Amino acid sequence: MAGLLEEIKQTKPFASKEEEVFLNLQRTAEALRWSVAETLKPYELTGSQYNVLRILRGAGAEGVKCSEISERLVTKDSDITRLLDRLIARNLVTRERDERDRRVIITRITEAGLKLLAELDEPVLKANRKQLGHLGADLLEQLNALLVLARKNAG
Repeated sequence: MAGLLEEIKQTKPFASKEEEVFLNLQRTAEALRWSVAETLKPYELTGSQYNVLRILRGAGAEGVKCSEISERLVTKDSDITRLLDRLIARNLVTRERDERDRRVIITRITEAGLKLLAELDEPVLKANRKQLGHLGADLLEQLNALLVLARKNAG
């Protein structure tokens, strides 16, 4: 199995094991992200838009404040307003001012958004299983725990 040095055609060693692991994580995340992006492409959704729809589905009828959506995104998007505008234009989400506090804007998923997510559930699950299923349950548990530990000092 070729290592990262060979994959990126780098001739000199990495400065540290931490650098190698960091770059390996970046390369792996990009490969996994690309595969899911290909699954979402026919539905004209980006990964961030898909993530927002999933957050809103989980929130239910109460919806979520825009700021909370931003905090909960798996990959950060600096322009959450524009991202939501695109979903609103497709009638996948709605946005309205909170009746109790007019400064707060609540975003909710629409029936069309729920229907689209329901269509995507199986293809995305299938993509994830294709990407990582070969690792098996034990290795996936270990990898998951290691990734949580790696994020501990990331901020």
